[in-house]
Amino acid sequence: MQPGAHHPPIPSSAPPETGSPPVVIRATDLTKRYRLGASTPAGQTLGELIYTGIGAACQRLRQAISPSPEPVENTPLEADPARVRRSHFLALDRISFDVPRGQVLGVIGRNGAGKSTLLKLLSRITDPTTGEVMLRGRVGSLLEVGTGFHPELSGRENIYLNGAVLGMTRREVRDKFDAIVAFAEIDKFLDTPVKRYSSGMFVRLAFAVAAHLEPEILLIDEVLAVGDAGFQRKCLGKMHGIAEGGRTVVFVSHDMGAIQQLCDRVMVLEGGRIDTIDEPRVAVARYLELTADWRDEPASVFRGPLTDRLRFDGLWINDQDSSEPAVIHPDQPIDLRVSGHADEAIPAYRTTFSVFRDGIRLLTQHDAPHPTDLPAGPFTASVQLPPNLLRPGGYTVCIGGYREGMQDYTWGVDLARFTVAEAWSEQFDPVNLGLVNLPGHGSRNHHAIAPATEPVAA
Repeated sequence: MQPGAHHPPIPSSAPPETGSPPVVIRATDLTKRYRLGASTPAGQTLGELIYTGIGAACQRLRQAISPSPEPVENTPLEADPARVRRSHFLALDRISFDVPRGQVLGVIGRNGAGKSTLLKLLSRITDPTTGEVMLRGRVGSLLEVGTGFHPELSGRENIYLNGAVLGMTRREVRDKFDAIVAFAEIDKFLDTPVKRYSSGMFVRLAFAVAAHLEPEILLIDEVLAVGDAGFQRKCLGKMHGIAEGGRTVVFVSHDMGAIQQLCDRVMVLEGGRIDTIDEPRVAVARYLELTADWRDEPASVFRGPLTDRLRFDGLWINDQDSSEPAVIHPDQPIDLRVSGHADEAIPAYRTTFSVFRDGIRLLTQHDAPHPTDLPAGPFTASVQLPPNLLRPGGYTVCIGGYREGMQDYTWGVDLARFTVAEAWSEQFDPVNLGLVNLPGHGSRNHHAIAPATEPVAA
C-alpha cells in the first residue's frame, strides 16, 4: 500500500449532477512521459531523480574519457518535436475521466497500454508530466507484491506499519487486526519476517491490509493473479462488499470474467489513451477487437514470468487460422492447435487450452497428461474437444503454458473466438438448456416406494 494521506478536495467548480454520487477521483489531461536516456524530465520523485542523476554523471564521465567525434546538438529538445518523439515514451497521453463514490471502475488493455502507470499516478507513487489528479479521501493501493512492506519486519509489524501509513491510529488497526489475519490465513507465520513469505502469502496479507483498513479509495493491480482460485473468489467477494459500502475501487485485470462480474464501468486503454469507457459487456467486446491481432505483438498480450522464454505465434481452430472466427457444426469435434518457440529447454512443462463463454471458464485441457520436458526450439501442441459437447453460441479461447508447481507460467486471454452454430443435431435435445450438452437422459421409476419399516422392539 502507498501513503494515502488526506488529499485536497475536488474543486466545487465542477458542478455535480443532480442526484448523482459525488466524484472522488478526477483525472484531467493526465500525461506521463518518460525520457529515453539519462536526461531527467520534470515531475519525477526523489528516488527517480537520484537514479537518473547517477546515470547522467556516469554518461558525462564516459564522454570525458572518450569524447564523441560528432558535435552535440544544442537545439532545445522542446523546440524540436521530432526529437521529442524519438527520445520520449508516452505511457499516458492526455486522459481525463471521473469516478463517483461507490463505483468499481475496471481498467483493461494490452500489456504496455498504460494501466499500471495510471494506478501509480492515482496512488501518488509518481507524478504526472502534465495534467492533474484530484482525490477525495484516503487511498489504499495494492500494486505489486510486497509494495509498502518492510522485508525485515514480521507480518504483525507490517500490519501496524501499513495502518500508520494510511493515517490510522494504533487502536483502529488493533480493532481490525484479527479480521486481517483471518482473511490472509497467515496466523502461523504472523511473527515471521515477510522476506520469507511466498508470493501468495505476500498477496494475501497485502490485500487483507488494504481491504480491511477501510480506505475510501482502493486501487488494485493484477497482483490477484498470484493467488489461488479460492483466494481470488474471496477477494472478489470482499471487493463487492467494499463497493456496496460506498467506497470506490479501481481494478486493473486481464481476467475478463472478474472484470464483468465486479465492475460497474470499464475503461479500455490502448497506446496510453482511453479507447472506450462503457459498461463491462461493451468494453470487453472492444478489448477483444483490439487484441485480435495478437500475433503482431505477442509480448503485449501474454503475461507471466515464462513469457520472456517461451512465445506462441499461431493458433488454429479445426485447421482454420484463428484470425477469423470459426463456425463449427454441433456434430463436429473441435481441434485447438498452437505453435510456438521455446528459447531454452523448459523442464516439467504443459501447454494449457481454456474455453470461456461470457467470461466463465467452461473447461481446461492440456497437451500432455503430466508435465514433461520441453526442448528448446519450435513446437506445436493440440487438444480435441468431443462433438456435441458445447451448446450453440459464441466462445473464446485462452492459451498458455506453465511449469510444474505453477511457479513459471505464460498466459494469454481471449486470443480467438469461435461459434457453435444454431444447427439441428440428433444429439441435441432442444429443451436441455445450459452451456454444455449432455446427450442421453436419466430414468424414472413408477413403482410405489414402500414405507420404511418400523424397527421391532426387542
